[in-house]
Amino acid sequence: MDFLEECQQLLDRYVSCYREGDAAGCASVYSIKAEMYSPFGPPAIGRRAIEAAHIEWVEEVADSKQINVLSAGSSGDLGWCIANFSEGTTGSGFSMNILARQPDGRWEITHCSLNEA
Repeated sequence: MDFLEECQQLLDRYVSCYREGDAAGCASVYSIKAEMYSPFGPPAIGRRAIEAAHIEWVEEVADSKQINVLSAGSSGDLGWCIANFSEGTTGSGFSMNILARQPDGRWEITHCSLNEA
């Protein structure tokens, strides 16, 4: 599996949790000290803050949430991906994600910037 596919799988897991209204599950794709910047709320620093932001977001009808990885690359234990997202209530946009491979081989997002289209 190439890195782009790994990123898509990670974001598919995020979307699944989002659609289920699982804020903790959404936050689980982020590292403990992750940073998330969004036009939909203040910066969220740390997994707990990212989960708190998602509590509000997943309360809305989210069954139309989609994320598609457009490009991705990695070198060693660091990677990045650019994805587009869409959702009925929020609209659409792009995200830029920096990822780090964990000791168990999983990838987690360390930095995320959400941008409206």
